[in-house]
Amino acid sequence: MFNSTDVSLERTPPAMSEQVRDDIRLLGRILGRVIAEQEGEDVFELVESTRRLAFGVARGEEKAEALLTTFRTIDENRINLVARSFSHFALMANIAEDLDDETALAAREDAGAQAPDASLHGVLGKLKAAKDIKTSDVTRILDAAQVSPVFTAHPTETRRRTVFDVQERIVALLRERHSILAQPQTARREARLAEIEREAHLRMTILWQTALIRIARPQIEDEVNVGLRYFKRSLLEQVPAINRDTIAGLRDVFGASVPNRQVVRTGSWIGGDHDGNPYVTGDTLTYATRQAADTILEYYVDELAALEKELSLSDRYSESSAELQELATRGRNDIPSRVDEPYRRAIHGVHGRMVATRAAVAGEAAAESGEFSPYASPTQFRADLQVIDRSLRQFNDAIIADDRLLRILSAVDTFGFHLNALDLRQNSESFEAVLDELFAAAGVTAPDAGYASLDESAKRELLVAELTSARPLVFPWSQDFSADTERELGIFRAAAQAVELLGPGVVPHCIVSMTGTVSDILEPMVLLKEVGIISFNPAQQRLVGSVDIAPLFETIEDLKAGAEILQELWEVDLYRGYLRGREDVQEVVLGYSDSNKDGGYLSANWALYDAQLAIVKTCDTHGIGLRFSHGRGGAVGRGGGPTYDAILAQPEGAVRGSVRITEQGEVISARYGTASTARRHLEAFVAGTLEASLLDTERLKEPERAYTIMRDIASLAGEKYAQLVRDDSGFIDYFTQSTPLHEIGDLNMGSRPTARKQTESIGDLRAIPWVLSWSQSRVNLPGWFGVGTGIMRWAGEDETRWQDLRKLYQAWPFFRSVLDNMAQVMGKASMNLAQIYSTLVDDPTVSQRVFNTILDEYELTKEVFFRITGHDSLMAGNERLERSVQRRYPYLLPLNAIQIELLRRYRAGGDTFLVSKTIQVTMNGLATGLRTSG
Repeated sequence: MFNSTDVSLERTPPAMSEQVRDDIRLLGRILGRVIAEQEGEDVFELVESTRRLAFGVARGEEKAEALLTTFRTIDENRINLVARSFSHFALMANIAEDLDDETALAAREDAGAQAPDASLHGVLGKLKAAKDIKTSDVTRILDAAQVSPVFTAHPTETRRRTVFDVQERIVALLRERHSILAQPQTARREARLAEIEREAHLRMTILWQTALIRIARPQIEDEVNVGLRYFKRSLLEQVPAINRDTIAGLRDVFGASVPNRQVVRTGSWIGGDHDGNPYVTGDTLTYATRQAADTILEYYVDELAALEKELSLSDRYSESSAELQELATRGRNDIPSRVDEPYRRAIHGVHGRMVATRAAVAGEAAAESGEFSPYASPTQFRADLQVIDRSLRQFNDAIIADDRLLRILSAVDTFGFHLNALDLRQNSESFEAVLDELFAAAGVTAPDAGYASLDESAKRELLVAELTSARPLVFPWSQDFSADTERELGIFRAAAQAVELLGPGVVPHCIVSMTGTVSDILEPMVLLKEVGIISFNPAQQRLVGSVDIAPLFETIEDLKAGAEILQELWEVDLYRGYLRGREDVQEVVLGYSDSNKDGGYLSANWALYDAQLAIVKTCDTHGIGLRFSHGRGGAVGRGGGPTYDAILAQPEGAVRGSVRITEQGEVISARYGTASTARRHLEAFVAGTLEASLLDTERLKEPERAYTIMRDIASLAGEKYAQLVRDDSGFIDYFTQSTPLHEIGDLNMGSRPTARKQTESIGDLRAIPWVLSWSQSRVNLPGWFGVGTGIMRWAGEDETRWQDLRKLYQAWPFFRSVLDNMAQVMGKASMNLAQIYSTLVDDPTVSQRVFNTILDEYELTKEVFFRITGHDSLMAGNERLERSVQRRYPYLLPLNAIQIELLRRYRAGGDTFLVSKTIQVTMNGLATGLRTSG
């Protein structure tokens, strides 16, 4: 069944580095030893024979049926052990490859190689070379700057902290081993290498006996904690560092007048995204905001304690300012040994107040803080730190001020007391239902003519009247509301409490999913007014508030209508006045997932680009600032791909110094799991934003012609997609039976239900299970289907048109990004495995017809890609990724084979605990190995 048409076997893989080969060999050997010790030689031999067979299948020497037959005759316990073995190997491969990437980058830097484009040095070099950029241009961009990775929950990224800790230690051991191997051979060298291997053996033994996934369904609190874990691992240090380095670099190029701005700020949806998630409540929002605050306040407490130890400056040998002496007096540290150490006494007081602040935020008494009062705001805290900073600089101690103290100051500027922005998100239908109930209870609407039954004009009139009214809708003696309405009110009340406790930066956005009308945007403003986050100022006759209301355009039709909806919105004087109070910047969220599910890969990508063109033009016409937020996932079918390329692929005027992009799934751990990978990704994020904002990245001679070509091709591609997804009567059965869609919901993977409502409609299905299901079955359909037909029908055999496409690929970042990302996801697909999954479909006629449609389109799309790009491989130009995919391919085969076998058993009624958990292990292992399932 496997043959040379499989993409993983297209050509001889590029040679891997000696380091990654050696590391994988070492980790694989240790893992094998652990399996033999813990489970017995017979299990180890089963794993080894499976591995040998998988390599034979990958080389085309064996048929996949042999692999499937092996598992069909094995009991569930032994299958579980094999699945765990290959899942652990995927984890070890990630460790080795990430470390190899880090080593390769360091080697390039050591060799003085030119800085890559997707780096801070790379973009600064381009800005310096550009002669027409002024300091005022840079200042304008920085004044609007908001480069924000926004974390969202994802069902396959729920690995336990223990697993992360083991990973971290193994990485440290491998780093030390590399260093030792570079030294001359000695007895001490060999002894230490043996000790490193012994400890790696220990750590892997612990890992083997640790459940990769918890037994219980992850709660939102678990997802909050997983997201915050990356701050302690990398972001607390790296985000302030990239902010400092960005401004320092820009000042080197454009002069000292470049303002100090915090370019990167983090965000989150975890705990505030209640769109289709009934488990998000006011309590979860409170938990999310307070845990985030505690994370940063704990960091300040620890850093201040370290700073107090370090700043041992004695007034016998150094001087300090009068304001520092006064701060030291307030420090209340009068023990004799500190009498001549004013800095320590000053920091002691700052530390005491921060301990009290942390306790106050948590709602606890500060036992350690004594008489110290908490800080009322980050501004107060920063003022005390600046007293210390000014004194050090005044008396020639700038080198001290520029160390830990500067890092703390940068963190305060970046994170405040809230750490990150928690967005509220709910769909427009739910907001409408809540207001329908509230208006009826308050007597605003008649019992027989509720709010929901009004036409759009009447809704707007009623909403504007309510927003200017002084009285509340909900009174303490109001009747009981439905559970959904009570939950919604609880979330908004909790948001107001968080803002009061931590400041407006803690909940700065309210996102309206499925926005289709102006009233959809006005509705949540009434709820925000109800809790006091928004209020009407009668003296100024305008609304004031601290939250941006962000429409989320996500279906193809809503994207097409986006600019018109905004224009109508700005004609509402009350909203227009509110926007002026929000610095005249309109936040707009673009949905990659639902647009893809709605119209297919190419149609969605073009609809997103075309919508941005129209929205940018509309904003310019009305003199309104613009910030796009991109709701994308890690998978290409959900807008994934390299961040730098994605930013450059946006239309001119769409970035303007600001871009918010959601991050989720395995890409979070891949990008932010270590300090070095976090630094690289943040640099790429900033570099792309600066380049797209200040340089001409869209080198099109005839943009309108390019846009016309794309509109035509996207339409044709969308027709092909619709023929399969909507018109083929057997498609729903094929999708639900040939992929683990239902099992994703049944097996408690993530806190959020797999669908917004209980229906069989693809439209109601959430994007994560839609993309994840196709990824598990190795089809990756959302990332490419329809492209081949769309391009072939447009170009045909007209060589002039093919030449036009080749020119667009060379000159237009958008078109190049679309094709390159598509090729990447196709390179991770396997039509041979997809065919095996198709045998899970009950009706063989449906199975064969739909699979053949998918296979034919896959081959056509590959042909089209090669014809346009001139490449001979889907991953040409990305040898590291090609090596990674081809190296992992044989190790992922057993996970797919086990999943297929256990899906058969599960669906036949064998839904035992071990079967269900092993299916979950295969899902997690495949997601870990493929690394783009977010």
